[in-house]
Amino acid sequence: MKPIRSLILATMLAPALAFAAPGDPGINTLSEKEKADGWKLLFDGKSLAGWSNFKKTDIRPGWVVKDGSLVCADPHDAGDIVTSEEFSAFVLELDYNISEAGNSGIIFHVTNEGGAVWATGPEFQLEDNAKAKDPERCGWLYALYKPEIDAKTGKPLDATKPAGEWNHVKLTITPEKCVHEINGVKYFEYNMNGEDFKERVAKSKFGKMPLFAKSGKGFVALQGDHGSISFRNIKIRPL
Repeated sequence: MKPIRSLILATMLAPALAFAAPGDPGINTLSEKEKADGWKLLFDGKSLAGWSNFKKTDIRPGWVVKDGSLVCADPHDAGDIVTSEEFSAFVLELDYNISEAGNSGIIFHVTNEGGAVWATGPEFQLEDNAKAKDPERCGWLYALYKPEIDAKTGKPLDATKPAGEWNHVKLTITPEKCVHEINGVKYFEYNMNGEDFKERVAKSKFGKMPLFAKSGKGFVALQGDHGSISFRNIKIRPL
C-alpha cells in the first residue's frame, strides 16, 4: 500500500479506534499483568455466570447481558444479585452507566444471615446525581460517609459523569482502611473497625440491624430494584 493511501486509511480509522466497542479486547478482559497480580473477572461479558439473586441459585429475567454489559434492564423483575464467591479484603473496579434518575449500589461483605443484602453489607451508592430522588449521592457510603464540600460548587465533591455515560469505580476494602474513588478521584476513607465508623453506624438506621457490617467477609452485590443500570469490566483483586 502506498504511503499516501496508508495515511488516508489511518485518518479514517482513527475516530473508530478512539472508543472501545463492547467486543474489543480491552472490554471484560484481564491483561497478563492483571492476571499475574491476582485480579479476577466477575463478569465475562457474555453470560450471567458467577452471579445469582440473593439467596437464590438463578437470576430473574430483569437482568440481561447486552452488548458486553451486565444490565438491570427491568428493575421491577430483577432484584439484587450477588457473586458466587465471598471476599474479605479486596480492590474492586468496574464501569457503570446509569439511566436518568437511576439508583443502584454496590454492597459488600453480604452474608446470607440477613433478610436483604443491606442488612449485613455496607453500600457504595450509585445514582444519577442530577435527577435521582435519594439524597444519598453517588460514591457515598450509604447513610454513613460522604465527601468533603467542594469549594468550587459549595456542595459535596462530585466526580461523576452524567447519566448515559460510563463512569469508573474503584473500591478498596481492608481491615485498616477503606477508600471510595470515582473516575480517579478519591472521595474519602474510613476504618470499619474504628470507633468513628461504629459511632456513625449506631446513629444511623443500621444501628437497629444487629448483623450490619459485622462480618469481615461476604459476597459482593449489585442492587437491581431502583432503576436501570449497566455494568462492565467488573474485576476484583483479593488482598
